[in-house]
Amino acid sequence: MGMKKREDINKILIIGSGPIIIGQACEFDYSGTQACKALKKLGYEIVLVNSNPATIMTDPGMADVTYIEPLNVDRLTQIIEKERPDALLPNLGGQSGLNLCSELAKNGVLDKYNVKVIGVQVDAIERGEDRIEFKKTMNSLGIEVPRSEVAYSVDEAIAIANELGYPVVIRPAYTMGGAGGGLVYNIDELKTVVARGLAASLVGQVLVEESVMGWEELELEVVRDASGKMITVCFIENIDPIGVHTGDSFCCAPMLTISEDVQKELQRQAYRIVDAIQVIGGTNVQFARNPKNGRIVVIEINPRTSRSSALASKATGFPIAYVSSLLACGLNLEDIPCGKHGTLDKYVPECDYIVIKFARWAFEKFKGSEDKLGTQMKAVGEVMSIGKTYKEAFQKAIRSLEIGRYGLGYARDFASKSKEELLNMLHIPTSERQFIMYEALRKGATVEELHALTHIKHYFIEQMKELVEEEEALKASFMGRVPDTDALRRAKQNGFSDKYLSQLLSVSEEAIRESRYKAGIKQAWDGIHVSGTENAKYYYSSYHIREDKSPCSNKPKVMILGGGPNRIGQGIEFDYCCVHAAFALKEMGFETIIVNCNPETVSTDYDTSDKLYFEPLTLEDVLSIYEKEKPLGVIAQFGGQTPLNLAAELKKYGVNILGTSPETIDLAEDRDRFRQIMEELNIPMPESGMAVNVEEALAIARKIGYPVMVRPSYVLGGRGMEIVHDDESMEIYMKAAVGVTPDRPILIDRFLNHALECEADAISDGVDAFVPAVMEHIELAGIHSGDSACVIPSLHISPENLQTIRDYTIKIAKAMKVCGLMNIQYAIENGKVFVLEANPRASRTVPLVSKVCNIQMVKLATQIITASLTGKASPVPELKESRYSHYGVKEAVFPFNMFPEVDPVLGPEMRSTGEVLGLAGSFGEAFYKAQEATKTKLPLSGTVLISVNDRDKAELVEVANGFIKCGFKIIATGGTYDRLIASGIQAERVNKLYQGRPNILDLIANGQINIILNTPIDKKGAQDDSYIRKAAIKSGICYVTTMAAAKATIEGIKAAKSNTIEVKSLQQFHKEISFI
Repeated sequence: MGMKKREDINKILIIGSGPIIIGQACEFDYSGTQACKALKKLGYEIVLVNSNPATIMTDPGMADVTYIEPLNVDRLTQIIEKERPDALLPNLGGQSGLNLCSELAKNGVLDKYNVKVIGVQVDAIERGEDRIEFKKTMNSLGIEVPRSEVAYSVDEAIAIANELGYPVVIRPAYTMGGAGGGLVYNIDELKTVVARGLAASLVGQVLVEESVMGWEELELEVVRDASGKMITVCFIENIDPIGVHTGDSFCCAPMLTISEDVQKELQRQAYRIVDAIQVIGGTNVQFARNPKNGRIVVIEINPRTSRSSALASKATGFPIAYVSSLLACGLNLEDIPCGKHGTLDKYVPECDYIVIKFARWAFEKFKGSEDKLGTQMKAVGEVMSIGKTYKEAFQKAIRSLEIGRYGLGYARDFASKSKEELLNMLHIPTSERQFIMYEALRKGATVEELHALTHIKHYFIEQMKELVEEEEALKASFMGRVPDTDALRRAKQNGFSDKYLSQLLSVSEEAIRESRYKAGIKQAWDGIHVSGTENAKYYYSSYHIREDKSPCSNKPKVMILGGGPNRIGQGIEFDYCCVHAAFALKEMGFETIIVNCNPETVSTDYDTSDKLYFEPLTLEDVLSIYEKEKPLGVIAQFGGQTPLNLAAELKKYGVNILGTSPETIDLAEDRDRFRQIMEELNIPMPESGMAVNVEEALAIARKIGYPVMVRPSYVLGGRGMEIVHDDESMEIYMKAAVGVTPDRPILIDRFLNHALECEADAISDGVDAFVPAVMEHIELAGIHSGDSACVIPSLHISPENLQTIRDYTIKIAKAMKVCGLMNIQYAIENGKVFVLEANPRASRTVPLVSKVCNIQMVKLATQIITASLTGKASPVPELKESRYSHYGVKEAVFPFNMFPEVDPVLGPEMRSTGEVLGLAGSFGEAFYKAQEATKTKLPLSGTVLISVNDRDKAELVEVANGFIKCGFKIIATGGTYDRLIASGIQAERVNKLYQGRPNILDLIANGQINIILNTPIDKKGAQDDSYIRKAAIKSGICYVTTMAAAKATIEGIKAAKSNTIEVKSLQQFHKEISFI
């Protein structure tokens, strides 16, 4: 392989995709990590830039030089000037990477420093991304696209729409995840969406195109090399027709209802397109086909690795990002050997199994958001499942989602609705569509009726109908007992899970499993070959396989349970932990097994572990792998809540759970027992109580004193948490709370007012513990820790308090016999430290602390967890505290732009999808960089609008003076204005929305405001001022909703004004850390 590589380049710059947002998730960590592996193998030096600290690719060992810096032209120019790379590989960093590459080329940076772009040419990006260029290219090839015209103004768009006829689709150029676009049915909708689209587009350009709603949506994943040789890695059929964004669509591979001839025609067109655009590496081509007349149009291409290419890679075993990187460096497909095909130019996709992808959403997190799917992507994660038949794979996908459903029936209250009510719910696609269809079929809806409403192909609805019929037959014959052998075998082959059967028939899951084992009905496994390797495979289960094809070794093995689908509150950070655990176990000589079902991640890359099982994380699936592989133990503390939910059940069936025991984990979740332990240790907690009904809740709140924090028990990511200020709000909360039972009460805690919140991660061996860092939150208590910005090392915590936090953390770790990682949240009120909660598992801050502090937390934890197997001494006593010459500021990134109807205010419920990290020598500079990395740069001059609630008026003068010292002019509303003038501060008054014109919105629309400081009024008035925050999001203005963040903003502005912002590699920051 070394023979063919390009010799004119030595140092390659890779751009990552930045923070995880809707439409751009951890699939780019997977592609970037693969690229690093490929380029290292070829012997190149790698410089990597990414602002996202939660990724594996930003680990100091992945690339030779790693920059965790904001992804924009200024910072990249500095990095290029410093590092002088020979080449830039832009097609692994999603849309961000491609856009940045185009901008660097336009600004002359690449020419100035003589940087070659490899993999995809800059003009190819334009031909793929610019709507006009793309259309021209397609016309020249004689390939049809939907009829369309480009508009640069609302009036132009109106004229075009009249020509094409409504509905029309609006698509802004150079955006991703369908941002800013949409389907419009009339002129009023058109005006709104076009205005939004022009604002969202980098180049102020939108495309107005004919609607192909309801057509088949078909995707090909094509790989091309420099010689022009092309292969199709995967044919993907979207089961949801056009009208639902592909990121939200339910899909299958291979194509199940598309004839061989049509597939050949799609391939012919795709090859012509990819050849014309001359991409080297992977390209995703999306087609629409009208099932009525067979007309095919190409919708778009992505000349880069994408969410679809991650799916295609995992669905087929062809590592697209890895191969693309090799091809970009001069190899051709025929130079890459493959045990199955000889060489990769001879690759064809195999089809003796079926893959399903199903998305996971977060509508419940966004109050006031509509559960409605359209041309803008809304999903926050996805699962992939593999089976021998469509039914088996489909039902496996449903139980992989972890939404408390183990089959398709009886979701929500759908079963209690009439056929008419159900059909009525199907006019608009929603995240619940498949579950509603299932109940509609049960109520006698015909396949034809459902097809007419959804345009989903008859085949898929017929398959679903057969499942409903089988389910009804099982209920009719076997209610209250286990089905007989034939019926049970058939049910298992069609994907019915043990748990779902137990719910249907009212028998225990255990009884079903025992009968199944007695009858010899068990899962067996088959492998998927990894292209470009001699014989590497990963495995999936099926009840159709006669002989098991997954060979077992007798080596000492450890199994790691992954985190399942990405969601808000459980993201890429947990994948980071699982991957590092696998690396550490490998180093210690164990054979590693990973079980996970998320196609986007590094953990489901075949060579992260020795053996990957691509399976749902349910008791049934994990137990059968455990019984087959017989590992020495299972690690459950790295995958977030997912494996923890299984730990107790697994232990019951004899599984050795390594590290912290399931009992300890339950103990930390049980507020009463945890409080008892804290009392024994003399560690203060905020006063609290538990309530099952309104009367109890009011009594507790009055006893403790408002404000109080209320929440349901047992949740991750703070679901359903609120701060309640009075009796009336408490009554509203209790009425709205669902599923409150005596064993699942509502928890009520005294809310620590104006308290500084902080958290500590600890590495504990049960006897001793070490705290690498205390993170100070920038937002005060009451904002979920996942959403708060935070700084390491801490800034405002007194040495006494820091010592107390360390002491408490170590006391708690010892008392609870924590073995591995732990995270504890604290609040400091008037100099007194309170414990809020303890989580005896890896938390989402692990990658952050590991990188800022240069400590391999997961590796150390893994050594501790396996000490019972290795007999090695614990590393904890040897760990030393460090002294830092830098600060790291983490800032969260939110999807509010995708939910324009939602108030973008922070609270105790987690709503961020990802995070960025700013690193610098001072706090101000690090904060400035963190804001810059979230794409809302702090303005260094201009006008600040201040409108704060009464509780925040105490700090108003200090904050206003801070802005004035930075040279800002102040505009303020009502009470805020009066308070400023009374304190002798210059300000101008502005009208709120209902006080006449010009008002706040006019000023925002006219671009007269640069920063907005708006702290929300309580519950009752929270609606009143949300329009200010929504307008800020819409116009991309820097906005702040807490006084603490306002102070940090002033620090950031000061730092940026007084010195130039430098870039520095992570490796360099680490060199400058010393031990105390």
